[in-house]
Amino acid sequence: MGGFRDLLVWQRAKRLVKEVYRQTANVPRHELYGLASQLRRAAVSVPSNIAEGACRNSPGEFRQFIGTARGSLAELETQIEIAQDLGYFTEEVTNTLLTEVDEISRMLVGLRDWSGRAAS
Repeated sequence: MGGFRDLLVWQRAKRLVKEVYRQTANVPRHELYGLASQLRRAAVSVPSNIAEGACRNSPGEFRQFIGTARGSLAELETQIEIAQDLGYFTEEVTNTLLTEVDEISRMLVGLRDWSGRAAS
């Protein structure tokens, strides 16, 4: 099987999804379909786009999906900060999540750059 599942960045992004779900379980009930849902969707989008891109037919398509995954990370970063501003996430939780977002983003840039060179 393998493929995208072998990508460390996909594995890390999947772990981030689990942590976002764990942390959003603690937000107020009235946010279940608001900010919590947005956080979860943005997080799920990251490994999903990595997987979809890895299964595409060309390096160009793969890079496009990596770009989409990075966009979802930026969305997630913003939503994490909003959750902290609203008092839903502690500073410690926010810092932990944002550190992981940053590291995954850097990994995606490296993968994008590598896939561009591999296509040449």
